[in-house]
Amino acid sequence: MVDVPRVPEQWRPASGNTPGARAEGHPEVRTSRFSVLGPVRAWHGTEQLPTGSPQQRALLAALLLRDGRTATASELIDALWGEEPPSQALAAVRTYASRLRKVLPPGVLVSESGGYALQVADGALDLAVAEDLWAAAEKARGIGDLGEARALVNKSLGLWDGEPLAGVPGPYADTQRTRLDEWRLQLIESRLDMDLEAGCHAEAVSELTALTAAHPLRERLRELLMLALYRSGRQAEALAVYADTRRLLADELGVDPRPGLKELQQRILQADPALAEPSAADPEPATTAVRPAQLPATVPDFTGRASFVGELSDILSSAEGRVMAVSALAGIGGVGKTTLAVHVAHVARAHFPDGQLYVDLQGAGARAAEPETVLGAFLRALGTPDSAIPDSLAERAALYRSVLDGRRVLVLLDNARDAAQVRPLLPGMEGCAALVTSRVRMVDLAGAHLVDLDVMSPEEALLLFTRIVGEERVTSERKAALDVVAACGFLPLAIRIAASRLAARRTWTVSTLAAKLADERRRLDELQAGDLAVKATFELGYGQLEPSQARAFRLLGLADGPDLSLAAAAAILDRPVEETEDLLEALVDTSLIESAAPGRYRYHDLVRLYARACADRDEQPPSERDAAMSRLLDFYLATAARVYAIERPGDRTVDHLEPTGHLGQDFSDDAKALDWLHSEAACILACVQQSLGPHTLRRAVDLLLASKDLAESGASSLRYELAASAARDAASALGDAHAEGRARVTLAQVHNNAGRFEAARLEAEHATGLGETTDDPWTGSNAPNELGIAANCLNRPAASERYLLRAIDAFRADGNRPGEASALCNLSRVLVALGRTSTAIDLVRQGIAIYDDLGLTFRLANARYALGIVLSHAGRHPEAMDQLTEALQVFVENRQRLWEGTTHYRIAQVHLRSGRTTLAAQHAEQALTTGFIGGDWMRANVLTLLGKALDSLGQLDRARACWREALAIHERTGAPETGEVRGLLHPVAAA
Repeated sequence: MVDVPRVPEQWRPASGNTPGARAEGHPEVRTSRFSVLGPVRAWHGTEQLPTGSPQQRALLAALLLRDGRTATASELIDALWGEEPPSQALAAVRTYASRLRKVLPPGVLVSESGGYALQVADGALDLAVAEDLWAAAEKARGIGDLGEARALVNKSLGLWDGEPLAGVPGPYADTQRTRLDEWRLQLIESRLDMDLEAGCHAEAVSELTALTAAHPLRERLRELLMLALYRSGRQAEALAVYADTRRLLADELGVDPRPGLKELQQRILQADPALAEPSAADPEPATTAVRPAQLPATVPDFTGRASFVGELSDILSSAEGRVMAVSALAGIGGVGKTTLAVHVAHVARAHFPDGQLYVDLQGAGARAAEPETVLGAFLRALGTPDSAIPDSLAERAALYRSVLDGRRVLVLLDNARDAAQVRPLLPGMEGCAALVTSRVRMVDLAGAHLVDLDVMSPEEALLLFTRIVGEERVTSERKAALDVVAACGFLPLAIRIAASRLAARRTWTVSTLAAKLADERRRLDELQAGDLAVKATFELGYGQLEPSQARAFRLLGLADGPDLSLAAAAAILDRPVEETEDLLEALVDTSLIESAAPGRYRYHDLVRLYARACADRDEQPPSERDAAMSRLLDFYLATAARVYAIERPGDRTVDHLEPTGHLGQDFSDDAKALDWLHSEAACILACVQQSLGPHTLRRAVDLLLASKDLAESGASSLRYELAASAARDAASALGDAHAEGRARVTLAQVHNNAGRFEAARLEAEHATGLGETTDDPWTGSNAPNELGIAANCLNRPAASERYLLRAIDAFRADGNRPGEASALCNLSRVLVALGRTSTAIDLVRQGIAIYDDLGLTFRLANARYALGIVLSHAGRHPEAMDQLTEALQVFVENRQRLWEGTTHYRIAQVHLRSGRTTLAAQHAEQALTTGFIGGDWMRANVLTLLGKALDSLGQLDRARACWREALAIHERTGAPETGEVRGLLHPVAAA
């Protein structure tokens, strides 16, 4: 733990003589404010007052730091001049005091007992406010409110405005400045300690790297950096920090690291499991302000299952003191697994005061939820900022367990596919518990309490039916009611659907429903045939739908996406939005679909399968199924094209897309258009993969073109790549050279973004040939552009120049000015490598002029990024920094995290070339935290640069750790940078 920061004693008020008490009689005092945590300043209301010469400010500072106590003239002389005051020092003090009295409001500066005092109201001095905030932070942390404590310390640190007592002369000011600087560092250390306790390890590394460079002998900062690196999965760098520290202390001070640092090194070497968790030094477990309560509502008419409820509740209530309680419920679809699990979770929620998490893992469908995606959602629900959530499954799972440490949280994992999907999502912490539902028995889930859920007993089934329909109706027709539940196979979902239908139709009798069920002999047979039971159960609801509702149910179930927006559903049904909404809500009322959120609808996995079986059986003519999916494809393509045109005015891509029979969705502003694209990402890419037949292939490929922002966003990059690969393979199999060329270009773009430049080159070369065959202007211009990018990154600048010149000509021939600008910017970077820097600068400025003329803010940021690189190579570092900083701001505003991280790397390059090694290391760390264009190749480059910065800062072992990781990546990928990194490691290793 950090030593508790304490304000130096000189600043504490004398007992019984506080400024607040003395200021009560002076109204003007209450409107005055002062600052010492930066320049010494004074305000009266909102007006800043002139505080005079440096010596006059020194007098004001000396009085402010006495907290209202009187300072004698001799004390003030000592404060201003020390042991060698001028001959007229006393007169000078009186002059300064007189001038201050004229400037300050009446009653603020008073003369007392041959000296002077300042009357300052409570909260009027920034230092006093900082003290109060720190005291409140200590209190919050003491009671376990870690989130509030961090916020209060950050607010306290935010009061600093540069160097304290800036520009104030005199020995007293020098002493107090040193004390204030030390206190600020203690506050920073305390806040960083809390950051690590809250699981913000990756965020802390960047700041700690800069702080250790600025304060190399401060061992606590080194200790925190080691811990942050270790918890971020960077063990080698953590150990390297210790080695650097030991060498530095020996060289500079002739001492060894303190015992705490040595102990931490040993624990890292031994991979102590406790290090992966927040510190347990505090008596109270830290909690955040976020307490998730994600359980779905329990059904008001929950019936039966008493033995299961008691059994599961007992297990969950005993979670405290146990490593983890896990119960896994298994059974056929519709047997009531989710209903029981949700009910039990609500019964037991009092035992989990820190919250409840819930997720539908979609295990019964073709595309089960990925554990890393679920972990991201859970971490956000637990208060973890997006910037602190790592990329890999292992890192997310480790952070998830760290965040849950010391908390009592219940996790409900619904509709799991198998144990492999579940394991990373288990909390694994004492006091936490997990409930899992699945169609399969999870015998390979170690330590789980397995529950096989069967159908209801006849008594329970009849009771459930009665609670929904009403006792009066059932009592008078008990025999018919027993016939109904028997026909439902005592399956809860079937009983609930049948009973709900009857309850909604007051003119029906129970016998009427029983007769209808009795007529469905095949359905009754299916109810006894394993998996077909669920399908037969849903037949009850489907048979009661109006023709228009049934058509909607069948056709909407054909779409592969996780859900459907109202607008997409209207496109499938070819109906107005208002009519579509009525149909959807009617289906929601019958429990055949769910309303996931306002305006969004989804099928349970098994209901979707049933809806498709109905479409195969009932949809006439059969071509209507294909027509419905064609309409959905048209809707997504037309709308994505609108978004593309909004984001890239003047880009000719939209003019080369296949025509559609839908106009697309309108947007009231640009932000909403981009929001639509990202929110519909999963549905768009699912539609692409579902539309790769001969009649829809070209539109599906064009949908990839129109939604290319998804490839660069990071969040949807992998799914985009999978869709593009499937499109390429389908086009090749069908012999459609036009579609294949475009699909290969999109794949080349994906590979370039991911740093797989040889793969990008192969795809782009193939696409170039196809573009020539089909005379497609889009492929003919974009393929050589991607070839040029790949060739440049493969260290083939001459070939890259040829390709990019060809791309520029093709874009100009097509009238695609944004494409031309992009190729110009790409070419500028090639010319730098060829030593033609002046021409390179001219080219990128041409690109900027085009983007500026078209109003392309985001693409202008790409051009400024390119100009920053070129200017940096030309040695014009201040200009380069200006361009890169402007680009970074735009990338942040447009949620382009990969470009944001890449720009941090380029900024780090400029800082390193300018000798600002601490800032270089800080921005390199930020790039590693944020992510970047270029995948592993770029990661290796960032690590190489970080190592150079750390080497310059004297942190040699950590630099070597970075270079070793970079070398391993480059050797695995065969990158041309391999030799450079080997050269960096060799002299260090030889030494």
